[in-house]
Amino acid sequence: MKQAALVVVLLTSVAVLRPHGQAVLPRFEVDPSFPTLPAGKVLGDVSSVAVDAQDHVWVIHRPRTVAAEQRANAAPPVLEFDNSGKFIAAWGGPAPGYEWPEREHGIYVDPSGSVWVSGNNGYHAPGTPAPPGQSDDMLLKFTSGGRLLLQIGHAGASTGDADANNVKQAADMALNRFNELFVADGYGNHRVVVFDGTTGKFKRTWGANGGTPFNIVHAIKVGTDQLVYVADRGNKRVQVFGPNGRFMKEALIGADTTQMQTAAGLAFSSGPAQQYLYVADIGNNQIDILDRQSMKILDKFGKGGTAPGEFGTIHEIATDSKGNIYTAELRTRRVQKLVFKGIS
Repeated sequence: MKQAALVVVLLTSVAVLRPHGQAVLPRFEVDPSFPTLPAGKVLGDVSSVAVDAQDHVWVIHRPRTVAAEQRANAAPPVLEFDNSGKFIAAWGGPAPGYEWPEREHGIYVDPSGSVWVSGNNGYHAPGTPAPPGQSDDMLLKFTSGGRLLLQIGHAGASTGDADANNVKQAADMALNRFNELFVADGYGNHRVVVFDGTTGKFKRTWGANGGTPFNIVHAIKVGTDQLVYVADRGNKRVQVFGPNGRFMKEALIGADTTQMQTAAGLAFSSGPAQQYLYVADIGNNQIDILDRQSMKILDKFGKGGTAPGEFGTIHEIATDSKGNIYTAELRTRRVQKLVFKGIS
């Protein structure tokens, strides 16, 4: 969303990250002009963000959450912007030939440019009533122009964690270099599940390491070394696995806070080494910077708020080849660009 307000960048604010004196770390500055929406269009809850091989930024939002009096002006659920924030195209929503999610959640653009979409309708927090409609138990794969290529699963069809044909309210997706699609399956199930990226054929699945099952498998990323990083939001941790599910290591996120849910989004720093892992902490509205090899938290930045550079329920994140971070925020219904300003 284009913002006209002048932003004063403070060294200790969320807009610019500075190391706390003992380490050399990435720093960022918010771009308050990013992005430019089509004239007259508005966004609902912004659920996720992705970056493709051309550094175009893809956003998925929930048009049904736009207030009734404004819903006619809601943008289509999938929007594409160039790296400067210029609007390119928008598409998506219910149509013949596929089952569009009733509550949009995840978006991922694979190296070939195909766009994957997931939903999480059916999920409800303990003690709250179930939402109307069917459970989003499918994944959709489209061309960049919105033509369907593949659907995995069907609405309301999941039989649970052992199901090889359906997901259940999946949150996120990532492809490895062997064309395997790793899915954070996620809100209704408690697993990572792997499908063939072309045919959709089931390949394997696994759960959390240790005695505690995954509790909202919310984000998943595959590193250049093919290790699989999983954000286990309800258990306040990120677990790392080999591509066949062998547990490697973990990091606790927000363990020293009172928030019940933390690790929501994952992204790597730019460059082949992917030195840093960024973790979006939804409960504390901040981003943690981890050393990817050791999984040690090096620093964290951010606070809740509506001003540019503050975070309004930070839900997912993505990075581009220049090292910039993009945030998808539910409460503030926006995507922000945090411009990489170097290491210092």
